[in-house]
Amino acid sequence: MLGKVALEEAFALPRFAERTRWWAGLFAVDPDKHAAEINDIVETRIKYMDQYGVGYQLLSYTAPGVQDVWDKQEAEALATEVNDYIASTIKSHPDRFGAFATLSMHDPKQAAEELRRVVTKYGFKGALVNDTQRAGPDGDDMIFYDQPEWDVFWSTVTELDVPFYLHPRNPTGSIHDKLWAPRKWLIGPPLSFAQGVSLHLLGMVTNGVFDRHPKLQIVIGHLGEHLPFDLWRINHWFEDIKKPLGLKETCKKTIREYFAQNIWITTSGHFSTPTLHYCMTEVSADRILFSIDYPFENFHDACTWFDATEINDVDRRKIGKDNASKLFKLGDFKDAKA
Repeated sequence: MLGKVALEEAFALPRFAERTRWWAGLFAVDPDKHAAEINDIVETRIKYMDQYGVGYQLLSYTAPGVQDVWDKQEAEALATEVNDYIASTIKSHPDRFGAFATLSMHDPKQAAEELRRVVTKYGFKGALVNDTQRAGPDGDDMIFYDQPEWDVFWSTVTELDVPFYLHPRNPTGSIHDKLWAPRKWLIGPPLSFAQGVSLHLLGMVTNGVFDRHPKLQIVIGHLGEHLPFDLWRINHWFEDIKKPLGLKETCKKTIREYFAQNIWITTSGHFSTPTLHYCMTEVSADRILFSIDYPFENFHDACTWFDATEINDVDRRKIGKDNASKLFKLGDFKDAKA
């Protein structure tokens, strides 16, 4: 399929080359190759895109990113640097690349201001944030965005009419030490990523974020971070047990309604046809978006799987590009109409 749109595609700052290589060593068999690819934003990427039929990529600063910086001023300065850097890097290729805003999430008003700046100045297509923001004197605190003080931020997101991608990051601090350090092989894609994002997203559901901001659109990766497989059980317990106990005060709709109206999932890093079929049954092809998770995953695996996977051509086109084009209001891009 030509003209695919990929949404969870990472880049890094060149000045952090050694840090990037160290981080890559936690996930990649070949850290040097990974580090080279994540820093080569245009040349190598476009070659892969042309080879595998990807017309357009939305780029985002690699995890853990600014969410790993617990000093507020440092985090805000880094976010601004990243946003200005990626805007200047891709400005000559508007038909191939767009960008998500990188945000410090220490202060909801400042995060809203930076989002507004890059959407209005650079035409960024939304924001991607790596789960909770580290905070506190030693970085052991975690800021969630599901409390009322974040309404000023979510109001800005919906006013600008851009999606928000809730992406995972690695566990840190005492949570890492107590839960994950003794089980280090479960950190990342095997388990910890999905647990973090699913907790955060369900917190937004149960704490009324979507009821207060009904137009808010949230994207999560990896075919839904395990949530589609628990929808029946979540719905049963929310509707039959938790709401009679008081949940109905902050959670007005059913979990299935939030997935139908506010939540999208992508195929990033999860290239399984049976899993895709299941998610299509639970949330429909209308709420699924193609993605790769480059360079943590590769173009070949993602694209050859998706192009050949057993779904009808209408759904393939929806998932592959049409849903993303509508959600992110993309203009013309390579092979958009192919």
